[in-house]
Amino acid sequence: MAAITPIVMPKWGLSMREGTVNAWLVDEGARIKVGDRIVEVETDKISGEVEAADPGLLRRKVASAGQTLPVKALLGVMAEAEVSDQDIQAFIVSYVVPAEEAEEAALESAYRFSKVDGIRVRHARKGDGTATVLFLHGFGGDLDNWLFNLDALADRNTVLALDLPGHGQSDRKLPGKTLAALARFVVHFLDAVEVAGVHLVGHSMGGAIAAQMAIDHPRRVESVALISSAGLGDEINSGYTEGFIAAQSRRDLKPVVEQLFANPELVNRQLLDDLLKYKRLDGVTEILTELNQSLFGQGCQSEQPGRRLGETGKRVLVVWGAGDRIIPARHAGRAAANAVVKVIEGAGHMVQMEKAGEVNNLLKQHIAGA
Repeated sequence: MAAITPIVMPKWGLSMREGTVNAWLVDEGARIKVGDRIVEVETDKISGEVEAADPGLLRRKVASAGQTLPVKALLGVMAEAEVSDQDIQAFIVSYVVPAEEAEEAALESAYRFSKVDGIRVRHARKGDGTATVLFLHGFGGDLDNWLFNLDALADRNTVLALDLPGHGQSDRKLPGKTLAALARFVVHFLDAVEVAGVHLVGHSMGGAIAAQMAIDHPRRVESVALISSAGLGDEINSGYTEGFIAAQSRRDLKPVVEQLFANPELVNRQLLDDLLKYKRLDGVTEILTELNQSLFGQGCQSEQPGRRLGETGKRVLVVWGAGDRIIPARHAGRAAANAVVKVIEGAGHMVQMEKAGEVNNLLKQHIAGA
């Protein structure tokens, strides 16, 4: 039988169990290339677009808009014109969601916790490649900010992501309010999980921490990738950071969080509810206020280690969303002279979510040294 290629419900993030098909972005009969956006799927975290992992001719849409299906369920079928409709129908009827998927999902959803300098830290680990990649999220975020990126990088590498102190499900306690203190904490985290050196990927505040770590602890850092990063210029949108801290309702939080995206429709009810649940934990408001005042007081970044990365000799990748309303994309022009810089149209501050495929390809090439 000629080749039939399934299009399946993706698994984005460690906790994803199912997704809802919002809309198909291509028609039956369309010729699809690798990386083409095929179908929009909504999870309990955020909406995203499934990108083609294989080329082919879309012969059948199996899932309909509005349908909720488990991870790895069949969404559609690609096959060349010579494959008969009967063969395609037989494939669809016989398709079974891989039995091991439920067991694998349960295993992968078990986040790990470690004690680091007296602070309990949630983290995740995937893959078993030779290179280890550590993802550092931004202000007010958590490791789920990388839900479209971890799996893509784990196919060739070992990937780690953590909730920074005071964020996500880590203890509401700070090791310090400076980038140097936070970078030192990340090094101690690597000690706790017995990892010697890493390729750092940092978003926003996490990018500034990554840059500081490369300067202060160069032997622990193989390369640095900065995504919409703090630490490269003066300005930062204090309306966002202060608005995020102050918002106590979905109505107040929604216009604040929408500033993170070029497409505000990505901000769904569940995302807002998850953020509000975090913000209402004891100590969170105080911690975010302290960090904001120390690092981003009055809309000015107090520390800019990203501008010193050229001194380290490390390979540097800088990625930005052209429509970033939190930290201006022009800061990318202040990267080290040896840096690879990519400003991506149609994306905002959360470019790693809005343009995940493009960002993931850039990260893969960067980590591989290509």
